[in-house]
Amino acid sequence: MPSHVSDTGLLVLHAVRLGGMVEARSAAARFGLDPATAAELLLDYESYGWVRRADFAGTGGWSLTERGRAENERQLAAELSSCGARPAVMEVHAAFLPLNARFQAAVTRWQVRPAPGDPLAANDHTDFGWDDRVIDSLGSFGRRLTALCTGLAETLTRFDGYAGRYSAAIARVERGERRWVDAVGQDSCHTVWFQFHEDLLATLGIARGSES
Repeated sequence: MPSHVSDTGLLVLHAVRLGGMVEARSAAARFGLDPATAAELLLDYESYGWVRRADFAGTGGWSLTERGRAENERQLAAELSSCGARPAVMEVHAAFLPLNARFQAAVTRWQVRPAPGDPLAANDHTDFGWDDRVIDSLGSFGRRLTALCTGLAETLTRFDGYAGRYSAAIARVERGERRWVDAVGQDSCHTVWFQFHEDLLATLGIARGSES
């Protein structure tokens, strides 16, 4: 069965869901869409009450309203039903869960390095051996993410791209740009991993934190 290509309108709304707060050009770039089309759709969605725009001190973007979140979930459920992709997404989600726990532990090790008398001491990144072991683990998770995404993208094309974004982030980490492990506001390893998890949850209609 050929891979299902999602409707442009669904992709724009979903890009806002995944990004949290995004500009139209970022929403378009997430799925390789035309920026002008994305901008026009976001204005339509604002009139429907699905998105709202906030601007402050020269920054801002679009975010989902509660109505928009419900609409996104409705669209995803309808798509999943129509293309018969639920078994494939459920299989990947089941395989992802144990990896996610280990990934979160690795990110914690990046942020925290226990010291005498302080088991929650912040990692000052002076122990290169400690950091190198974490980076090795993050590279391994990237290879596993690639395997999951490759299979899933053969069913739903919108899952294509996560592996490449993660690989780009870990490559920058390995070149010494260590903020690309967990920085917010950019495609760091943690950002890409979090968004992939959010995509699985949204697609299956699972509330974050309720997974068994």
